Amino acid sequence: MRKLLFVMPQELMYQLALTRIPLIGDITIKKLLEHFGSAGNIFNARRQELERIETVGAIRAGAIRSFRDFTEIEKEIAFMEKHRIQPLFCTDPAYPQRLLHCYDNPAMLYYRGNASLNAARMINIVGTRHPSAYGRSVCEALVAGLSEAGVTIVSGLAYGIDIIAHKTALTSGIPTIGVLAHGLDRIYPPAHKQVAVQMLEQGGLLTDYPSQTAPDRQNFPKRNRIVAGICDATIVIESGMRGGSLITADLANSYHRDVFCIPGRLHDPQSAGCNYLIGQNKAALLTGAADVLAFMGWQEKTGAGSVPVSQTRLFPELSEEEQLIMSLFREKSQRHLEELYLQTRLSGSQVATAVFNLEMQSVLRSLPGQLYELVC
Repeated sequence: MRKLLFVMPQELMYQLALTRIPLIGDITIKKLLEHFGSAGNIFNARRQELERIETVGAIRAGAIRSFRDFTEIEKEIAFMEKHRIQPLFCTDPAYPQRLLHCYDNPAMLYYRGNASLNAARMINIVGTRHPSAYGRSVCEALVAGLSEAGVTIVSGLAYGIDIIAHKTALTSGIPTIGVLAHGLDRIYPPAHKQVAVQMLEQGGLLTDYPSQTAPDRQNFPKRNRIVAGICDATIVIESGMRGGSLITADLANSYHRDVFCIPGRLHDPQSAGCNYLIGQNKAALLTGAADVLAFMGWQEKTGAGSVPVSQTRLFPELSEEEQLIMSLFREKSQRHLEELYLQTRLSGSQVATAVFNLEMQSVLRSLPGQLYELVC
């Protein structure tokens, strides 16, 4: 595990303080960082400079300049050091890179565990808190099947499908990460404490809430944006027409992530949400782990399917961005769109333009599920 609290203590204090200033939300923090570069520079800026930043204005600038509650910040840092909690500011290289592509990603995360938050393959599994025997068996079989492809399983540590997914991941020997709607000074529900302790050794616990934050009702929908945004895809197993699972699926769609649903019987209220998402083309119908691996392009290709290193040299007229994207197809001929974002570090518009141009030149072709394939 990387060394904890690697940022300078004073900068960390400023980062934590930014998240506690009234009226200063995640989007405003990121606007400020774009202009000033660091949390310390924000606190040291003149009020007039702060007021000129979009979304800040006089009231928010005044709130920044008048913040003095650093005693509570020091207590939070002491708590993190004692319990080996890693603070991850949005400028930290270890911050989940997939989340950076979400417009409402949290400025600060708190993480305890040993699994990478930037693993190559991450899937979240959500669903009802009261699964049927069918839902339970499907979830267990699905996670076991995904374990063969080295997928990290993410969920919310809640009753039902969430905890079944976590437990099956643990027994299958793959990392599993729980995203919490409260601080890391407690586990909710308390009945899942033993599983949470196991997850610290084979995964981790993640939240955007500091210690002393209770699991209040309004925290759970907000938590779901992390569940959806940190993963390549969302899988819903048994869900009614209302609840957190559909919120997570909607968020995943808004982040341009893939969504899958296990279908249920017609007129079964426990599967009404899944059937609705499939019927509205908001989710792909899922029958097992093999469907996910095929849809995501995670089936390994060897031999004749591999792409020679020199292949991009056949296209000397490509732009620098296009050449960079083509270089990713050297090892495998199919890539998910999210891989192109994460591995090239280009902006969303640059990737979109480059991929479109490559399609127009018949160099790449698009496949279902935001996949792209090299045209041989």
